[in-house]
Amino acid sequence: MAPTAKPLRLLAHDADDLAVLSAALQDAVAKIGDIRWDAQARTLTMACNRFRWEAAKGKSGERVRSALQFGDVAGVQARNLRRDAKGAVVELLSMGFEPAEEAPAGVVTLTFAGGGDMRVSVDCLDVALADVSDPWPPPRTPGPAD
Repeated sequence: MAPTAKPLRLLAHDADDLAVLSAALQDAVAKIGDIRWDAQARTLTMACNRFRWEAAKGKSGERVRSALQFGDVAGVQARNLRRDAKGAVVELLSMGFEPAEEAPAGVVTLTFAGGGDMRVSVDCLDVALADVSDPWPPPRTPGPAD
């Protein structure tokens, strides 16, 4: 990474932590094929191109390749996301956590533009976000029309 580009390395273990990750990932884009649930390892991983809101100045900005991983995943449900369309691009709008009756379990909901969402049932919140590339200038900056 360039010396001025500080890569994010964040962990989330509660709803407040997850809100920070959600803000960092707002307007991230990914291909459906880059979202993988490994039931045996109990992980859900998503590779995405994250807009670096923390580095945005005015209308300029940067994107960076990032990896998001959920641990202790008990199950995943998707709605209005075509899993067979591996090349289809989705835009992440937000993530939220709904605790279950038995703490620390709950459901993380990933909300995508266009009405799609993914519900990730977890035994506890164990989420990691890491930037894995150098940043680059995007062809356009996310905004109200995106």
